[in-house]
Amino acid sequence: MDYADKAEELFRSGLSCAQAVSMALAPKVGLDENMLKALSAPFGAGFARMREVCGAVSGMLMIIGYAHPELAKRDIYALSREAMEEFKSVTGSYVCREILKTSAETSAVPSERTSEYYAKRVSCITCVRTAAAIADKFTSRPTGVFHSSETN
Repeated sequence: MDYADKAEELFRSGLSCAQAVSMALAPKVGLDENMLKALSAPFGAGFARMREVCGAVSGMLMIIGYAHPELAKRDIYALSREAMEEFKSVTGSYVCREILKTSAETSAVPSERTSEYYAKRVSCITCVRTAAAIADKFTSRPTGVFHSSETN
C-alpha cells in the first residue's frame, strides 16, 4: 500500500484530512502516529472546521517540515510553496472552502461520517491522496539550495 492509499484509508476510517495525511507518512519520517494524531487534530477541515487552509495541506507541510530540519527558514518556505503549488495544480486551490465550493462553517461539530458524506467528499479524498503523494515525493528528494530571495 502506498502513502496515498494509506491516507485515504485513514480518512475513510473517520480521521480528519490533516490526521490522515500526517499519520500515513509518520513511519516514513520516523514520527509517532499517536503523537501526530493529536498534533494534527486541530487542522482538520481547514483549521477546526473553519474551511480555511485544507487540512490535507497542513498535514503535508508538517511532514515535509519535519523531514527537512536542515533547511533555513527561507528554504523551507520555498519548498513548502512548491509543494502547495503542486497541490493546487491538482485540486484548484489549497483553501478548503474553495475546494469544496462552500462557505465557512459556523459550527465546530464534525459531520457524521456516512456513505453520503463520503459521496460528497470526493474532493476531500482527492486532497488527502494528493497531499500524501506530494509529501512522499518531497521527503524522498534531496534538498539543496533553493532559489529564494528572502532571508531568514
